[in-house]
Amino acid sequence: MKSLRTIALKEAQSRVSPEVKAPSARISEFFGINVFDKKKMKDGLSKEVYEKLISSIDQGELINHEDANHIAAAMKQWAMSKGATHYTHWFQPLTGTTAEKHDAFFEPSGDGAIEKFAGSALVQQEPDASSFPNGGIRNTFEARGYTAWDPSSPAFIMESAAGKTLCIPTVFVSYTGEALDYKAPLLKALNAMDKAAVDVCQYFDKSITKVNASLGIEQEYFLVDMALYNARPDLVLTGRTLFGEMAAKGQQLEDHYFGSIPERVFAFMVDFENEALKLGIPLKTRHNEVAPMQFECAPIYEEINLAIDHNQLLMDLMEKVARRHNFKVLLHEKPYAGINGSGKHNNWSLITDTGKNLLAPGKTPKNNLMFLAFFVNTIKAVHEHADLLRASIASVSNDHRLGANEAPPAIISIFLGQQLNEVLDEIEHSRISKKIKEDNALWLGIPKIPQILLDNTDRNRTSPFAFTGNKFELRAVGSSSNSSAPMTVLNAIVADQLVKFKVDVDKLIKKGEKKDIALLTVIKRYIKESKDIRFEGNGYSQEWADEAEKRGLSNIKTTPVALDAYVSEKSTELFTKTNIFSKRELHARHEILLDSYFLKLQIEARVIGEITNTMIIPATIAYQNSLIENVKGLKEIGLGKETTDIPVGIISKISEHLNVVKTSLDAMLAARKVSNNIAESRDKAISYDEQVKSHFDTIRYHADKLEQIIDDSVWPLPKFRELLFIK
Repeated sequence: MKSLRTIALKEAQSRVSPEVKAPSARISEFFGINVFDKKKMKDGLSKEVYEKLISSIDQGELINHEDANHIAAAMKQWAMSKGATHYTHWFQPLTGTTAEKHDAFFEPSGDGAIEKFAGSALVQQEPDASSFPNGGIRNTFEARGYTAWDPSSPAFIMESAAGKTLCIPTVFVSYTGEALDYKAPLLKALNAMDKAAVDVCQYFDKSITKVNASLGIEQEYFLVDMALYNARPDLVLTGRTLFGEMAAKGQQLEDHYFGSIPERVFAFMVDFENEALKLGIPLKTRHNEVAPMQFECAPIYEEINLAIDHNQLLMDLMEKVARRHNFKVLLHEKPYAGINGSGKHNNWSLITDTGKNLLAPGKTPKNNLMFLAFFVNTIKAVHEHADLLRASIASVSNDHRLGANEAPPAIISIFLGQQLNEVLDEIEHSRISKKIKEDNALWLGIPKIPQILLDNTDRNRTSPFAFTGNKFELRAVGSSSNSSAPMTVLNAIVADQLVKFKVDVDKLIKKGEKKDIALLTVIKRYIKESKDIRFEGNGYSQEWADEAEKRGLSNIKTTPVALDAYVSEKSTELFTKTNIFSKRELHARHEILLDSYFLKLQIEARVIGEITNTMIIPATIAYQNSLIENVKGLKEIGLGKETTDIPVGIISKISEHLNVVKTSLDAMLAARKVSNNIAESRDKAISYDEQVKSHFDTIRYHADKLEQIIDDSVWPLPKFRELLFIK
């Protein structure tokens, strides 16, 4: 009887890529065809209703019931003209994935049936809230929750072979009003950022009335053949390989990075890019990443709420399209031990309604002072709330990357580049002149900053938060994460810092100081106060860990401890005064994240036990028995010790590894039972981290040693060389 691995290998090696056709030769002709965008809104709505909808999108103004009915009718007509039969409120619960409940447009009537979609159905729906993570906000017998339309993110049509569905982006809240999703807090944080940034912009340009945070998300991922994936229970159930000896060749030759894209992979990329472009996702870049079968795609920058919606949609889309190509997309941060994992680099900036990037230095001293205000306040905000930013990127899967010499360290620091570091140092140590001269090399003590080009400084891939020309890049976000969590935190802390900045500047102005002198005085103080967070060197080095400790910077290596920052007094004050989270919502999210942590480890522990007991140990014993029979046969034909020493030695080595595997497995099971009886989520998470997970590496090490000994034809699991190099 052929093993599942043997069957999977045969399937994987005989794949033929499906034919891929773009809707048109020109991307511009089909980009956004499945999106109810502003052009389609304008075509389908009266001028008055259209203008009200745009005002709602841009300014957050409420839409009345009558106008909602008009918008719903236009949206339904457009969707049905595209072949949609159903609609859904598309939302992002705290599971980390997206969710949807489909309803048909039709309703029975006296004459049969009619297509109907009222404004009330557009604006609000009531999905069951009891079965989603809620951290104690909802009881299991209290089912009611609400999804509410987010007009700022356009509706779109999701296509499948079976039909088409109109998807309406929404927030998800409980019956009592608490946020149960990622989007609602993000929108509140963006609103706080808009208001705080506009207030500071007024010092420099009175024409600025709105500031949008923008985001570009680089998405890394792995591909593996679906047959090989299905033959690995650990990949199927946990998203990562819990066993597996590294192949003789990994990424050490660095030949995969930016190499030519394999034909089958290229077909998949083109296919999912076409689908993404139809949905208005502005994908721009694709390439091979560092590890074998690791790739990356990246879009053009968008308004942050839309960028995150698009990234969540993209991950879902990649999964669906991959099935057509008999691939499985692995979005886990560390699917394979021994090679690089995957991240989701978040490139963040601030753009005014006049088109100015507030994090791009200008050509005039005035513009440079404006740039410095936002640049230094961002640095100050990260310095003040580094632990909270660390918490926002914490997860059981991202723990495999952070500090692992392949991703930014768990120590939050900021890389600026030599030029800007020298500028800040010069401002810090220079005397503030009271005479303003536009043509002076130092204007109010500000060095002339040339307009920064993208290649003005080298990059530092070991920095969690790096300035890269006209934006900050948060490099520590995990590949499977919803970027809303770190972006909610980043925008909240910067907004809060900008409010404090305005208070500090206004105090000096009230004391009679000139505005520009007051601005620079506060900026200079902030530069000095936040200096410890700036670091230009190798974040992987022990020297940096030692130096960071001297500077008083946190080095939080595990998720359960990192998550404490969400419920600290400082964070509670920050979120409650900005109305982003209530204290109850913060504690609920803390509870949800802790539960997710230990539940995922619990699943991994169970899978380790199952694979070890039902696959690895039986295969090992079967091979060991064949060796024992071999020794008996050799002795029967009269061969001596010198001949039987080799198989006897192998039998002995197998027994050594097998004994450690079984002993460690039993110890892990006992530790799991103890951890499961702990009531408090934080204590349980820490117990799983320290007492249960601590056995994983020992079991794996000895199981992987057995993989190197056991006959290849007997080993039940597809090996790394097969998972990573069969393309």
